[in-house]
Amino acid sequence: MNMTDHIILVDIYDRERGCMEKAAAHRRPCLHRAFSIFLFDGDHILLQLRAAHKYHSGNLWTNSCCSHPRAGEDLLPAASRRLREELGVCAHVSEIASFVYFHQFGEDLYEYEFDHVLLGEYNGPVVPDPDEAAEVMWVTKDSLSLNLLEHPEAYSPWFRTAAPIVLGFLGAPPD
Repeated sequence: MNMTDHIILVDIYDRERGCMEKAAAHRRPCLHRAFSIFLFDGDHILLQLRAAHKYHSGNLWTNSCCSHPRAGEDLLPAASRRLREELGVCAHVSEIASFVYFHQFGEDLYEYEFDHVLLGEYNGPVVPDPDEAAEVMWVTKDSLSLNLLEHPEAYSPWFRTAAPIVLGFLGAPPD
């Protein structure tokens, strides 16, 4: 997705309010629809290190894949498209939760998103697009839980909210 693509503006109930160029929506800020995909294989979750040159959150760990549906595009087809584009992966995902978050990255760069949390099981090859992800790695739920507590600054802002939701859904780590 490039910065000139049009993304879907929504209200706090995720009802469509129109469309706007991606770059403009992130400068205003305008609440828009997004998704965060988490792929898992048994006790492991696939993370990606965002490419250093990304317009925000470069060199931070995050969920397997994340993006925005384009204007006129439904959520799950958009998620499938981005999984193929970012990771070379074809996997079935389903929504387990959603949340609204706001984060200011700079004077005129914001994320204000209605984020749909999508989960899918996958155990095949992963071929990350280097323009999107510098690297990928599978981590255990337990190590992710611990690392989020000890090093939250190593993760993207939305991941810090979405990951505990996914970890809880997949089963809380043992005491």
